[in-house]
Amino acid sequence: MSAERPGMAADLRAKIDADYNARRAKALAMGGPAKLERRKAEGVLNARERIDYLCDHGSFIESGLFSTSMVPEASDRSPCDGKIAGFGRIDGRDAAVVANDFTVMGASSGATNGRKIAHMKRVATQRGMPLVFLGESSGARMPDHMGSRGMGALLGNDGAQYQRLREIPWASATLGFSYGSSSWYSVMADFHVMRKGAVLAVSSSLLASLAIREEVDPQALGGWKLHAEVTGFADRVVDTDEEALDAIKRFLDYLPSHHNMAPPVRPVPPGSGDGMADILDHLPSSRTQVYDVRKVIDALVDRDSFFELKPRFGRVAVTGLSRLGGNTVGIVANNPLVKGGALDVDACEKITSFIVLCDSFNIPLVFLVDTPGFVIGTEAERRRAPGKIMNFMNALALTTMPKLSVVLRKSYGQAYLNMGGGRNSDEMAAWPTAEISFMDPQFAVKVVHGLDPDAEGYAARFGEMSRASEVWDIASIYAVQSVVRPQDTRDYLLRMLDVHQLRLTHGVGQHMMRAWPTSY
Repeated sequence: MSAERPGMAADLRAKIDADYNARRAKALAMGGPAKLERRKAEGVLNARERIDYLCDHGSFIESGLFSTSMVPEASDRSPCDGKIAGFGRIDGRDAAVVANDFTVMGASSGATNGRKIAHMKRVATQRGMPLVFLGESSGARMPDHMGSRGMGALLGNDGAQYQRLREIPWASATLGFSYGSSSWYSVMADFHVMRKGAVLAVSSSLLASLAIREEVDPQALGGWKLHAEVTGFADRVVDTDEEALDAIKRFLDYLPSHHNMAPPVRPVPPGSGDGMADILDHLPSSRTQVYDVRKVIDALVDRDSFFELKPRFGRVAVTGLSRLGGNTVGIVANNPLVKGGALDVDACEKITSFIVLCDSFNIPLVFLVDTPGFVIGTEAERRRAPGKIMNFMNALALTTMPKLSVVLRKSYGQAYLNMGGGRNSDEMAAWPTAEISFMDPQFAVKVVHGLDPDAEGYAARFGEMSRASEVWDIASIYAVQSVVRPQDTRDYLLRMLDVHQLRLTHGVGQHMMRAWPTSY
């Protein structure tokens, strides 16, 4: 038997290395220098730059680097099959990431990249880590999907493709033209940020134009204004890719890695609570004047910790994640600056969705109440207001996380129940300025006595109705547990959050709504 030549192992290693490095370089080249340069000139990050920005330096390990289209004719021009996937750390915590590479076949959906997404979902869910989608896709890849064979072969790989239980946080960004499954993953996420100029829709404006036989503007079809102000699909809107990725990082920082752990605790910033002595200054002296409840929120919570969700949608309500004493809390507040704080259908949807998010990831809820009730009328009924109000009510009843409610100024009618009254919160408090009744005293005088504000005897009747609405009567029968001076509200909330922490389950709730859809 002849001895192996001494240089054979080195030659083999060199050959292996050369082949590996060539294939790796081809995969990392994405759609080629020209397409990458074009994006750079437009000020838009490519898929790999987005991952590098999102993940801690050096922490990303790719899954499927050498994958390509399963169609042989396309394998040479489909590095990573147009979707880059893997695992990285975001501010020190592991996460699964899928980034669409628009420079490769428009990041269109194919059989191979479908398997990659399914693997990321499966591993993230089984191992308890957040999942991030960076969306930008032309939709389904044609002609791969055309015909019955294409549909059966390419769309039948993952029976749970669009199944979602809220066991891990999902975050998504729409960072360009986003059609088909890229849109599906965005609206299924717990948090969705859109970059201005991006488009999210079922299909492209070209296809829509062909379908309805008239020109369709992409921004009108699915631009940021539509999804921030009309559909509510966009939780935040930003100007750049970097801002979108920063928003995802900030959102995830409030949440646990999975549903069976409590959210992370952060240091309390210096200066938190300094504005409490003057908090009453944010309320006008007149009961009919409006104000921005965000100023009250900022005074109450840890300094610079309020992260508002859906600020342009359902604007009569303010929802967002924040911290009190370093602990994550969800804030739900009426905003008298818009419609006097009267809750409409959009606000009901917004609050319901937020309650489900907080319940799914073990976040206590704080309600700040100042509402004359629900918007009524023919338009409200046409938009199914009764059903939306009951969805809101049901979500509030089903959540097993601590709920604290503070009435700042007024709480009337059914909205009193929806905003935590009537034992629909674990503790209900009110400021001395609070008015609580079945209806606004002004309307009550009209209904009961038939008197308008300029009628003789109106002032006396109004005074009677107003006195009956004062907080002291409801406090006397223990229907509110505390009357709190405005300047003491932060201390009260901190203490009650401590009292109501879920000691028996280490801060973890029952998640009775984890199958509730993220959009409905």
